[in-house]
Amino acid sequence: MPDMYATQALTHLVPLAEELDKNKVTPGVLGFIVFAALAVGVWLLMKSMNRHMGRVDFEEGPGPAEPASEESAEPVSAKRK
Repeated sequence: MPDMYATQALTHLVPLAEELDKNKVTPGVLGFIVFAALAVGVWLLMKSMNRHMGRVDFEEGPGPAEPASEESAEPVSAKRK
């Protein structure tokens, strides 16, 4: 039964939708405001990310194939003797 009521409600709204000219429908001012707010938000996030990335102090350690020094290249059993 609830589906029948929803169908009847939608049939009353269909004539309202047919009155619109499909060639003249645009996003309007609200669409522009939402798009502009999203653009400003992305710009602020990128600015903040660049600031945080500038504060990062990273020194790359030796790779897995390169030993750090001669001491670390010796096996553990050789260090104990």
